[in-house]
Amino acid sequence: MLYGKKNRREAAYLEPIFGSKNEDEVLPSYHLGENSIEPRIAYQMIKDDLIDEGNSRENLATFCQTFMEPEAVQLMSETLDKNVIDKSEYPRTAEMENRCVNIIADLWHASESEKFIGTSTIGSSEACMLGGMAMKFAWRKQAEKLGVDIHKKKPNLIISSGYQVCWEKFCVYWDIELREIPMDAENMSLDVDQAMAAVDEYTIGIVGILGITYTGQYDDIKKLNDLVEKHNQETEHKVYIHVDAASGGLYTPFVEPELEWDFQLKNVVSINTSGHKYGLVYPGVGWVVWRDEQFLPKELVFKVSYLGGELPTMAINFSHSAAQLIGQYYNFVRFGFEGYQSIHQRTHDVALYLAKELKESRCFELINGGDQLPLVCYKLTADEKRAWTLYDLSDRLLMKGWQVPSYPLPKNLDKQVIQRIVVRSDFGMNMAHDFIEDLRAAITELDNSHLVFHEETEIKNYGFTH
Repeated sequence: MLYGKKNRREAAYLEPIFGSKNEDEVLPSYHLGENSIEPRIAYQMIKDDLIDEGNSRENLATFCQTFMEPEAVQLMSETLDKNVIDKSEYPRTAEMENRCVNIIADLWHASESEKFIGTSTIGSSEACMLGGMAMKFAWRKQAEKLGVDIHKKKPNLIISSGYQVCWEKFCVYWDIELREIPMDAENMSLDVDQAMAAVDEYTIGIVGILGITYTGQYDDIKKLNDLVEKHNQETEHKVYIHVDAASGGLYTPFVEPELEWDFQLKNVVSINTSGHKYGLVYPGVGWVVWRDEQFLPKELVFKVSYLGGELPTMAINFSHSAAQLIGQYYNFVRFGFEGYQSIHQRTHDVALYLAKELKESRCFELINGGDQLPLVCYKLTADEKRAWTLYDLSDRLLMKGWQVPSYPLPKNLDKQVIQRIVVRSDFGMNMAHDFIEDLRAAITELDNSHLVFHEETEIKNYGFTH
């Protein structure tokens, strides 16, 4: 067939993105633009606005998951519109949440003789709030029964100074005294003897941390449980343990299954964790479980309609997408115990490799070598000739894209600056080798650098020559 010239209208969407009038304008910043723009152009403009942000997989500061399988991403994308609070409208989603709670309770050795109860949350911060509220309400009921004047002074919560900020928020929001047990150089976790010495009739509970965010170390929850048991045998003013397992709750059962820290211990009554950390889900989903219904005061539980009946719920947040909890269920189905164990063991191996290389560099003194959580933290060794700091090293690594935090330790140790590397499932051995190469290069550059790096009289090619 032969055709001659023919006029036709070009569709508007064939206009080149970078030749469009919108690409000649600045994105609306603090007020709405006057007109709509094409979706593909809006997408490109916003994507371009994000272009100079860091690569999340090179972010060695965060515990939060930065990779999920394409099938999980697709499933979550297709369920973003489901509102987790609408139990009757989305009964299968509610059942998946129920299954996740059961799976997690089983991992944490919930007893067949008790009636555990739990829920999903928006990250472990909300889960901590719920655990704290349950402790406060339970304490108040016990205190009134025992004749304690609950208005005389604030109730208190005992925790190590390595706590995550959500506990400080909880104490401010719910008018609780935060009793911090200081960490010291010899004891980088909760000093359980000091913790017990701080207990009085106004103590709502003690928080044990399974993975302190500063150092990755675990509180000795088994020893704490033994001391709490002795205390409870001697007084009517019972006190119990909540375990903040934000980081370790979905890691330790697979890597250190023999460690006793969970509902195997009599006085551990509630546990929270982050599904978006070593549960391997994108932010944000968390979980909280009580070992038995008796430890969750009934006034904190609300009834919602579900399949023609009623379902008990407990939450601070209300409407939010079910996509993350569906992603959690996908991971449980997809990986199973063996899969989680395999992923976490490889993550653990990478942390041990990094610790070995850092130690052999002789520039660093390890504080935590990835023996428990796959977290490596370290400080600089003493060297009078060294002119650079860990903050300088962070800056130099950032030039290669690596985001490695430098920060002071908590109260009483806040003169000591450390660096921390969090190893996640998507930080494999190959990336770890690349990181160590970049780290060595950064140290060499810092050792040889001075304030004015380029001599004024120097004329040379700098960068690529084509």
